[in-house]
Amino acid sequence: MYATVLHGPRDIRYEQVEDPKILLPTDAIIQLSATCICGSDLWPYRGLQPQDRPLHMGHEYCGTVIEVGSDVRTVRPGQFVVGSFCLSDNTCPHCRFGFQSSCMQGEFMSGAQAPFARVALADGTLVATEHMPDPAMIPHMLAVSDVLGTGWYGAAAAQVRAGGTVVVVGDGAVGLMGILAASQMGAGRIIAMSRHEPRQRLAQEFGATDIVAERGEDGIARIMDMTDGVGAESVLECVGLAESMQQAMGVCRPGGTIGYVGVPHGVALEGRQMFFRQQRMLGGPAPVRRFLPDLMDRVLLGKIHPGRVFDLSLPIAEVAEGYKAMDERRAIKTILTV
Repeated sequence: MYATVLHGPRDIRYEQVEDPKILLPTDAIIQLSATCICGSDLWPYRGLQPQDRPLHMGHEYCGTVIEVGSDVRTVRPGQFVVGSFCLSDNTCPHCRFGFQSSCMQGEFMSGAQAPFARVALADGTLVATEHMPDPAMIPHMLAVSDVLGTGWYGAAAAQVRAGGTVVVVGDGAVGLMGILAASQMGAGRIIAMSRHEPRQRLAQEFGATDIVAERGEDGIARIMDMTDGVGAESVLECVGLAESMQQAMGVCRPGGTIGYVGVPHGVALEGRQMFFRQQRMLGGPAPVRRFLPDLMDRVLLGKIHPGRVFDLSLPIAEVAEGYKAMDERRAIKTILTV
């Protein structure tokens, strides 16, 4: 088959590779209904992560099971499934505690920007629907696999509560999904920090009540003014840069919580600053598997439409253009049809 392979900075190719095969009795092979490009894929694409070999790209996926290993019991060929970007057994102590992204035998999904993919630990990773979804549902189901699940975890980690005040730092796809999650959790005020009009509009459609275009100290001052000098009790950090983390800490009230889900690059926290700010912090790779059944139900019942975050659709053979469009901020998130 053909699949997406990164050979070096900005050298992305759709090229012939070996078909995926069952390697372990706990594996499954799926035929993807669609796949997409993640904001985190841009770090290696830009050369900001070490790479010593070609990388098979893609970790967001949904589709139909076509083959399972001999030990797989919870999914079968012919079923439509969604899986997390973190592969997990869903039975180890960390999984049972709700942190499947720290599964004791887990690994990260790769190779999903392709028509077919191998999913390890299929029983613990994949969740099947009762019926085959309508094709119009596919973008929304695909979003559940990572970007919605990550935004949802950011809101859960930030302890968003009904009636509370939330600030979302970052207007990329994860930040927008964090806004949607906070809205679903009943937040009373959701302040989106965004400087880009199309993203501001989508943020408001997803539930943002206020938009703050300023950044850095100006952005912090603006939000402190809007909250009468108190700050927000829940802050989602959805970028992963030093500046965005400082902004998140600057707008979080004492006793408040920061949920950080942006993959960190160049972030260093000073102990004395953390000590006197008295802020809770929880984040890391999202345990999407914890939320999958609930989020899939919300999508299938029409309660949420996270697939609206995809603002560029391309055939998978044009994947290089999808990366370029996101790198140049011409697209928020690219969906690839297979």
